[in-house]
Amino acid sequence: MGIIALIVFVSILIVWSLWLKRNLGEASLIGFIAISLLGGTKALDLFFRGIGFASTFSVLYAAVAFVFMAYVIDKFGIVERLLGILNSLVGRLPGAPAIMDAVGSSLMGTLSGGDSGNTAATGSITGPWMLKNKWNKEIAASVMVGNGGMASVLPPTTSMFIVLGFAPVAAAITTGEYYIALLIAGAYQFIHRLILIGYFVKKQGIKAFPAESIQPLRVSLREGWTSIFIYLGAIIPLILTIGPLSEVLKNIPSIGESALKSIDIVIWIPTLMIAISFILARKSRPRSISSLLDFVSSSIPRFTVIGALIFFAVASSEVLTALGLSDNIAQLMSSANTPGWLTVLLLGIGITAIAGPLTSTGTLTAVGLVSYEILVASGFSPLVSAVVVMTFASTSAQMPPASGSIYIASGIVGARPEKTFGMLMLYYACPVILIGWLIAMGILPI
Repeated sequence: MGIIALIVFVSILIVWSLWLKRNLGEASLIGFIAISLLGGTKALDLFFRGIGFASTFSVLYAAVAFVFMAYVIDKFGIVERLLGILNSLVGRLPGAPAIMDAVGSSLMGTLSGGDSGNTAATGSITGPWMLKNKWNKEIAASVMVGNGGMASVLPPTTSMFIVLGFAPVAAAITTGEYYIALLIAGAYQFIHRLILIGYFVKKQGIKAFPAESIQPLRVSLREGWTSIFIYLGAIIPLILTIGPLSEVLKNIPSIGESALKSIDIVIWIPTLMIAISFILARKSRPRSISSLLDFVSSSIPRFTVIGALIFFAVASSEVLTALGLSDNIAQLMSSANTPGWLTVLLLGIGITAIAGPLTSTGTLTAVGLVSYEILVASGFSPLVSAVVVMTFASTSAQMPPASGSIYIASGIVGARPEKTFGMLMLYYACPVILIGWLIAMGILPI
């Protein structure tokens, strides 16, 4: 019954979002109700079990908090100041706009969590700069799309919260170890982006900008150095719960291990980042209760789809588990007897194909849980399985023709979108599948 329920759930997501052109939040709600009904006489119990699980899961708060945080740092101009510092740091290198786009997209991706928004925010600055640096329009657009996809790779991101929301994942790995493993896996993709930029720079004969056209670092730091403090929101919870300082604190009687375990980093990272953003934005933050209410109400439309998607995706994962999906997958894999290396490769191709019409979050909602179960049943560790599934799903930004990032980047630099399709699949999607496969095989350690 678990596999049947999964097929029903995936089918509803695809039909509702692609054929009916409705949003994935609605689709996940309809899918959740449908699979609950498959429980027959236990349908009502399954429904409330899923709702209860999702309602008390900290990941749900974190996902919504990060959406609000992305809104806050955009409105307060923190993103613009960070990019100004990056410009001063890398502006004198050949291909500087693309390098800045890669670094900026990685840093902004950890704050925004959305491929299209990441491509637009960073690319609106780096895109015209790349054209001024004599980049080919289609290559420039491809680089922007590929870099923008880092939002689905580096934690904290919406995709991370969806995977952590799967009941089997939540029971097998901790948030901290998953966070660190994703950072390492994301670093492999970042290196891949830099290698590609070097290749494109050489291919096009790109030269560095003259030094006089770049703002000195001391000037950009003077104007925007406080924006760097936004990352303290992630650093503080991590160093308190992971690493040498954590070990020292555990041995202090007045603190102890129990106190540190009570720190949930997926709650504290967005909370601290939002608080720091309000502290940094002395001039632009709301000054009265009414202006604060207006500020918050303006952000609400950003939550409607992603909040519903994650809530009902988490609830659905609990129902699928209750319907026996894990046992069904284990039986299926034992009967198929496919070698592990081939299982991962086929899974990577399959997830990437699905990521084309869906977003990374939609892909993980649809097939993330079953993909994770397949890898675990094939003998891979829960941590590696969770990282590999998210790595494969991160190809959504680069997979034509439905990726919004492609059209955003093409619009910024005036490129023809269809001319980027081949480059994106060859230079970005296929290498990411390879990176995920190498992580699964243990060749790239996490």
